[in-house]
Amino acid sequence: MCGASLLAGDPENLVRRVSKDTRSIEPGDLYVALRGERFDGNQFIVEAASRGAVGALCDNDPPTGLPKGFGLLSTPDSIAGLALLAAAWRSRLPLRSVVVTGSSGKTSVKDFTAAVLRTSLPTTATEGNLNNEIGLPLSILKANLEDKAAVWEIGMNHRGEIAPLAGLAKPEIGIITGIGTAHIEHLGSREEIAAEKGDLLERLPSDGCAIIPAEDDYSRDLGGRTRARVFQVGFDRGDLRANDIKYGLQETRFVIDGEFGRAEAILPVPGRHMVGNALLAIAAGLQCGIPLEQCVAGLQQIALTPGRLGRVLRRGVTFLDDTYNANPDSMVAALETLEGITVNGRKIAVLGRMGELGVHAAEGYERVGIKAANVLSTLITIGEEASAIGAAASAAGLTDVRSLADNTSAAELLSSLASEGDVILLKASRSARMEEVLQRFN
Repeated sequence: MCGASLLAGDPENLVRRVSKDTRSIEPGDLYVALRGERFDGNQFIVEAASRGAVGALCDNDPPTGLPKGFGLLSTPDSIAGLALLAAAWRSRLPLRSVVVTGSSGKTSVKDFTAAVLRTSLPTTATEGNLNNEIGLPLSILKANLEDKAAVWEIGMNHRGEIAPLAGLAKPEIGIITGIGTAHIEHLGSREEIAAEKGDLLERLPSDGCAIIPAEDDYSRDLGGRTRARVFQVGFDRGDLRANDIKYGLQETRFVIDGEFGRAEAILPVPGRHMVGNALLAIAAGLQCGIPLEQCVAGLQQIALTPGRLGRVLRRGVTFLDDTYNANPDSMVAALETLEGITVNGRKIAVLGRMGELGVHAAEGYERVGIKAANVLSTLITIGEEASAIGAAASAAGLTDVRSLADNTSAAELLSSLASEGDVILLKASRSARMEEVLQRFN
């Protein structure tokens, strides 16, 4: 299945799970020894064996000192071997596959879609954002023969990455969350980003369905990339629409209507952009034959990945934890969410760097800063790059702007500055580790 040679071990030994991380190895696992620029998983095969792994897929000379009977599968490239293994397993899985990609909101849409499908179908889904050439195969290998549906997220940061991942996942339904500026440093333009994301839709079968946001300015181009049915969702137009949106700190209420009927819905998270994410998920459920009312009920069972606008209450201060990742589009969306919430105290945001913007960084930071000036009482930026947000906010008229060097300084400032009733938004790219601000707040 993985194109490897058996160097040692009993071929009849049963593998119960596949893992690439020795820290999470369980008895019965197959350990995949991956190599990168800064690490070599082949060096940890003995540790994997000591934790109960029954074998390892490796691409280097195997170590000595392994237990008798430990399986060794040798391949020229472990990453390629992992992909072959996942492809072979995927061909045996009789499930409906929903694949999600887009510039922002992928993980939230994946979480919403899984919650909707689970109201009717045993469903497997990507854990966290394991959405690349390593994460997707591991997600596929996590599925079992009892699953009837899968929701898999795929991402990219360079041209040519979506097509092979979509080929591996074999989607019946493809969801594009939108075309923004994430990863624009590597792709150069939104046109190229749209072209890359659209590669998913080209992989859909003629009896499949492409689900896209009606208001996205690339919706027509995306719809022209597929043989499948195109189903559009939106606020002012589309086959499925949301209106009468009302939200506070704890939930969002809205009305859904379209060709499948009309229903009132409640999301246990705030934000208009979250309504858009939910519409994409409901559309997937409808295409899988789940009634609208049942799809809506599934939304209330959502367990969002941590760091996605989660509400945390500390010392009477409400934090909106949106620290999972960031780009200009998602930063503005988070600020718009805060803008629409009525609070008893001040609206404060702690914002950090946004990665992979390249020559578009100045424009992106300025856009966020201008929006911040229209929403906030206080803006705190962390790091030299993010100080550009503060400069733009100051130029737009915000008087209370603080620029700090690190997360510790921000936590200390907030601990003395924040008062009961305040609402604080935390957001930055994953590399900024912004969750440390919340962890150190006291």
